[in-house]
Amino acid sequence: MSRLLILMVLLFVLPLGGCSETSTPAGEDGLTRIEGQVVAPLEGAYLYVYRQGMDLHGPAFAVSRATAEDGRFELSLPEGDYMAVVRKRQNGETSGPVVAGDYRSEMMPLKVRGGHLSLNVEAPVKSGDERLLTQDQILARTGLSGAVLDSEGRPVEGARVHVYDHVQMSERPKYVSEKTGPDGRYLIHLPEGGTYYLAARDKFGGPPQLGDLYGRYDQGTIEPSAVVLEDGRLLENIDIRVTKVW
Repeated sequence: MSRLLILMVLLFVLPLGGCSETSTPAGEDGLTRIEGQVVAPLEGAYLYVYRQGMDLHGPAFAVSRATAEDGRFELSLPEGDYMAVVRKRQNGETSGPVVAGDYRSEMMPLKVRGGHLSLNVEAPVKSGDERLLTQDQILARTGLSGAVLDSEGRPVEGARVHVYDHVQMSERPKYVSEKTGPDGRYLIHLPEGGTYYLAARDKFGGPPQLGDLYGRYDQGTIEPSAVVLEDGRLLENIDIRVTKVW
């Protein structure tokens, strides 16, 4: 066989170029690749994705990495119906309320059915409502307030209060407060009254790890104590003590 014929056979059998992630057809791993750009472009923004029925202000089902300088992002999702939003907080946090000066897109429905999905998103600057959860708000709203304290009763700065609606507290929290300040105090407004269970921790996401600060609201009992909240009422002095996980 001539060298020319051998070369023609090799070109027909072997794909041109090296093997790479982009050369694999989308959807082979059961996930759909979501990619796009936040214009104009916007660097340091995140795409937050929620399953249908999830609290759109609580922890997301999936979060992209921060957008690059060109505003581009990518994320892989299983098939399903979702809601998505782009947010960029000026304080650099990936969670917590969106306040004046932060960037936020409109909520976008996503129908993920395999293959590849491309998005272009606008995330304008939020104006007004300078701070969503502060003690300067009108207190005639449904919510909880108190302090996060260490084992010695000293205020803990940088902790968040997680609110659950099941005593097991094993699922994602329904609501999460912003970080406590130097006085350890928190204030979280809720859309409605109900029976809630509270925990406080200094890290966000995943189970508590060794060295983390963690504690549940209880009144001297082994099990977490329920907080019964009525619509239109703010419960005060709901303090939570945290200790290091060992």
